[in-house]
Amino acid sequence: MNVFPVSNSNLSPFHLAIFVQKHYFPGQQVDCRILKTGISDTYLITTPEKRYIFRVYSFQWRTMEEISEELRLLDHLSANGVSVSFPIADLESAFIHTFAAPEGERYGVLFSFAEGEKVFNFDAETHFQIGTLMARMHLLTENFALKRVTYSEKELLIDSLTRIGQFLAEDTQEMQYMKTVQEYLIQEIRNADSDNIRKGAVHLDLWFDNMNVTSDGQITFFDFDFCGNGWLCLDMAYYVLQIHSVEKEDSEREHKAAQFFKGYESVCPISDEEKRLIPMLGICLYFFYLGIQSQRYDNWSNVFLNEIYLKRFINLLLKKYFDYHQLGANKNS
Repeated sequence: MNVFPVSNSNLSPFHLAIFVQKHYFPGQQVDCRILKTGISDTYLITTPEKRYIFRVYSFQWRTMEEISEELRLLDHLSANGVSVSFPIADLESAFIHTFAAPEGERYGVLFSFAEGEKVFNFDAETHFQIGTLMARMHLLTENFALKRVTYSEKELLIDSLTRIGQFLAEDTQEMQYMKTVQEYLIQEIRNADSDNIRKGAVHLDLWFDNMNVTSDGQITFFDFDFCGNGWLCLDMAYYVLQIHSVEKEDSEREHKAAQFFKGYESVCPISDEEKRLIPMLGICLYFFYLGIQSQRYDNWSNVFLNEIYLKRFINLLLKKYFDYHQLGANKNS
């Protein structure tokens, strides 16, 4: 039988359990089930003693070198006491496996399981603790160079808006607004005082969906798939952006964001220039992740991404956040 080519597939959990048992846990009962499919597929691996996560990267999503660099960063953080989900080697000391999927070669990695659970709405003390953990991470990632993407205005704003343009017409009010904001943000980034902005390896995707919290308040960061090089305050910008998305009352937003920053600065200071840029970088990351949704339409976002979704997102989230911080208010002054 001739098999018709595919662009995306899911590896069988049953057969992946056999693979993991053979390469990691011979003689043990290994169960496997899909937790989430998308840009990468996430499987829960269960043995009699522990749980693990097996991630299978989408076809042509990351190169072997990019994944190796992600794992190098995780080893660096874990070895220095930062609570992250870390990679686990098989019986032959290999971390990255290849799978001959129908669409082509895909990579897979076994990770430790982040204990606890995802919490959608944190209390103020948890925001404080997340701030301290992020700061401890940044102490270790400052000037830690990765052989991966460097996040600049090109990746955050220019490439992203081009991708969004595949789904949002040029003549719409929302696209014209995005172009105006893009121009403003590019100038702000280029004119920033880079001498007072820390640089290094960033996570770029730290929000409630990528951290677990135990009942006694222990926090673990995971899913470093978007890690790369950039301003460390990008991580703070994305996290604060999520606080504003979740909290509906201004007083609660400000209080919890303040606790996050207080926790961060209990470990290391944030420069005035970084603080000034954080709201702007939040908007940049709205651009970036809308671009990712557009880029990964075929195997992740097609259940929700369309012109109506983009217009609502821009008007109800991006524009609201831009106006909330009065960005661009003094542009012509």
